[in-house]
Amino acid sequence: MADALGRPMRDLRISITDRCNFRCVYCMPKTVFGRDYAFLDRDELLTFEEITRIARVAAGHGVRKIRLTGGEPLLRRGVEDLIARLAALRTPSGEPLEIALTTNGSALAMKAAALKAAGLTRVTVSIDSLDDDLFQQMNDVRFPVDRVLAGIDAAHEAGLGPIRLNMVVKRGVNDHEVVDMARRFRGTPYTLRFIEYMDVGNTNGWSMDEVVPSAEVVQRIDDVFPLEPVGSLVAGETAKRWRYADGAGEIGVISSVTNAFCGTCNRARVSTEGKLFTCLFASEGHDLRALLRGGADDDALARAMRGIWESRDDRYSEIRSSLTPELRLARSRVEMSYIGG
Repeated sequence: MADALGRPMRDLRISITDRCNFRCVYCMPKTVFGRDYAFLDRDELLTFEEITRIARVAAGHGVRKIRLTGGEPLLRRGVEDLIARLAALRTPSGEPLEIALTTNGSALAMKAAALKAAGLTRVTVSIDSLDDDLFQQMNDVRFPVDRVLAGIDAAHEAGLGPIRLNMVVKRGVNDHEVVDMARRFRGTPYTLRFIEYMDVGNTNGWSMDEVVPSAEVVQRIDDVFPLEPVGSLVAGETAKRWRYADGAGEIGVISSVTNAFCGTCNRARVSTEGKLFTCLFASEGHDLRALLRGGADDDALARAMRGIWESRDDRYSEIRSSLTPELRLARSRVEMSYIGG
């Protein structure tokens, strides 16, 4: 299936938890998602059977990658069972899907081997700082960053690779660590990606002044460790790749603010209770759970998903700069903690 601009749906991201043990300033600010926040009831969440059915129908119509997100997906009890169900799916030509997962890494050391055995293909780990105090402050947690680093190494040992590490760079908060992060992961099996701080949702207090453009990130690293550009591996890839000139690996930069990639976007997202969103910056989703629980067959579900996708015209990142701050604030946007990254 493809939309009016010819953008196919290839990547389906499914949120599988209603909560997270990692309330970062990026997507779950403590002032909103405090200890008393009312999360969803269990019966409101999609079941593993319902998630697998959505994925199976999507795979039959062009989706080739399923990514589990959250909240924190490793908090979902029995996540290994869900991964096994998804890993058993096939495309119409008989090819397996890529099954990926984005995690904060807090439980990864304990679960990495089981995740791999269940059929998980790869993981992406969020890590915004190497400094314990800043790491805990940014993410409102009480565990050290070494716990995340141990999880990354455990995932590598389990064969969940290549492993990507995501650092959201926020000026005045953690941008002084850009080169230190590059230094830490140079020469390792891991690809570090620097993400521009985005105005996802309406609660993170985003300001353009806090954005460190990817070009600046690349220049800072290049000044210390010379870089050279690398071409994209697949169509629709969000990260621009750069490799170290001395062969010590590569980095990526994701520039949703300063160099939008709406024109090649092939990602759709399903929230934990079954709403389909066609953009990370969407204001509303489309209820698939009602179809699943209302007796719709697979053909009806496929028609609904195709109709939603084919009618989309999302390009918020491309028009952001043309909006006044007042218009940006007035525009409702779904929270990243609700649909995953």
